[in-house]
Amino acid sequence: MPRIILRTLLKMLLVTLGVFVAGVAGLALWAGSEIASPERRALQDYHREFLDNPAAHGVGLASFALKDGTPCVMCAPHPGGKPGARGVKVREQLVQRGITLAEPGKITGTLVLAHGRRGRKEDYLLIAERLCAAGFRCLMPDLPAHGDHPAAHAGYGVLETELPARVLTEAAERFGFEPRPAGLLGISMGGSVVVHSAAQADAPWRALVVIASFDSFTAVVEHQTSKLFGGWSGPAWARMAGAVYRMRSGVALTDIQPGRKAASLGMPALIAHGSADRVVPMSAGRRLFDALPAGIEKKWIEIPGADHDNVLITDFPIYAEVAEWMLRHVSAAE
Repeated sequence: MPRIILRTLLKMLLVTLGVFVAGVAGLALWAGSEIASPERRALQDYHREFLDNPAAHGVGLASFALKDGTPCVMCAPHPGGKPGARGVKVREQLVQRGITLAEPGKITGTLVLAHGRRGRKEDYLLIAERLCAAGFRCLMPDLPAHGDHPAAHAGYGVLETELPARVLTEAAERFGFEPRPAGLLGISMGGSVVVHSAAQADAPWRALVVIASFDSFTAVVEHQTSKLFGGWSGPAWARMAGAVYRMRSGVALTDIQPGRKAASLGMPALIAHGSADRVVPMSAGRRLFDALPAGIEKKWIEIPGADHDNVLITDFPIYAEVAEWMLRHVSAAE
């Protein structure tokens, strides 16, 4: 009888262990796959409203695709020179700051905007409305594995290094405008993309703005897994998810290091982060800022009380800050 009980207990232990191992493997597979190919965000009703009536927002729109199939939208100030309500507010804030603005409808430069993880180019339409009112043409691509982009896997800057410059070059050729002066704006994952682009030796950019981003993607993944599974096991979960991500994308989590790229930047850079960010801790954004070279003009902005998802919609005048930075450094008048 004791042997039967022992064998039964051993079988139960092996079954339990097998279930545990299968569960761990399944969770790691899910997490790594979610990093490589996040769930794609569908077009929202407010996107459609904007796309159906861009003139009401003071802009004109043109959809196009790059030669590699990357879907893009160009958003430019409406030639009639009548900004939308959001644009009017930003212009008023800029005037209050002592900024002399060009007449509404005039374009003084071009900005390429890179969205965040699980986002899509249309998420930037309301951002572009404000920047167009300040005098900028805005180019917004879907990043790989997001929106309508044909690619299956995201590279968080490593695979997209050349994409922002190609968006600028191909749009200028298609629509017949001078590609320079130009600047970059990226949020979260898009921040890593634009830092990688700006660090290229032949980068065409005059200025950079990064919001709610990070210096090391591994640290962000470890932060998230630690919250889910406990601090003691977070790094182990991150390594397992990273292994799956590498199999899917060909990119190691440890290769996604915008902080290292930031150290070689040679242009003015503004880094902003919400003080209450629970997705990407503000400390990650601060480390990115601290990695910038001492010899460039740079600015750190802490947005009080802002979390990751509402960093652009608090009472803090972040759009005026961004527009002023771009007007100072990205302008045809310079």
